[in-house]
Amino acid sequence: MSQPTSTSAVAAAALNDIRFRGKIVVITGAGGTFGREGCLYFARRGASIAALDNNPSALNETVAYIDGILESSDISETVRTFACDVTDAESVETAVAEIMKSFGRIDMLWNNAGYQGQIKPTLEYDPKDFAMVMNINVTGMFIVLQSVAKRMAATAEKGKDDDEGSSSHSFSIVNTASVAGLRGTPAMIAYSSSKAAVLAMTVSSSKDLAPYGIRVNAVSPALIGPGFMWTRQNELHAASGSPYFDSDSDKVASAKVNRYVFIYIFSSGSL
Repeated sequence: MSQPTSTSAVAAAALNDIRFRGKIVVITGAGGTFGREGCLYFARRGASIAALDNNPSALNETVAYIDGILESSDISETVRTFACDVTDAESVETAVAEIMKSFGRIDMLWNNAGYQGQIKPTLEYDPKDFAMVMNINVTGMFIVLQSVAKRMAATAEKGKDDDEGSSSHSFSIVNTASVAGLRGTPAMIAYSSSKAAVLAMTVSSSKDLAPYGIRVNAVSPALIGPGFMWTRQNELHAASGSPYFDSDSDKVASAKVNRYVFIYIFSSGSL
């Protein structure tokens, strides 16, 4: 026999469904599995999404995926796509300017674009790949963070002028880091180094941006599945020859972070 749902539970569920209504969310890496799920989650809860990726085809797949689930009457009003190379400051600036023109402001940024790089022991790691990982995961993340934060800060300052010295508007930035940046993953020196830098970037920028009402946080997931990346990482770790990993990819396992942790940090409930 089913138990009656309490009034408080119903109210909480209703609040959860509207917590991002009217918010403008920028998501980088929106063509990937993780970013795509984030776009869907926010879209379901009333947000408008600016989806960024360097792969236009992947962005189209994200829009089709969300449209197929939500059956939106006008998906273009819910999710708008912007092809963007996060390592190119001009490309990012152009995309962010277009977002501001389309939406008028940015409330939240999920700084999610990244590149895993090779899975090889330190002595065998290609310096060119190391540089590429750092360029995408660190420099690219900084370029996006700075460009978006400038707009957020300008909105905050305008709000102060309009409200005679105070602004109640708050903003949130969440950077995708990794447990690799906390403890260093074997055979992933570039990725681990880049994510450690992301964590330091998050702390530093949070102090600089706090006066503008901009919260900056990071989440450090381990392996995430299901999907291509989950399968690929397990297989590569198993084949790496490292004593830290089993040779059977099915036995290579790590704790997984619930993707809703990201969403919670964006919300005012995390304050």
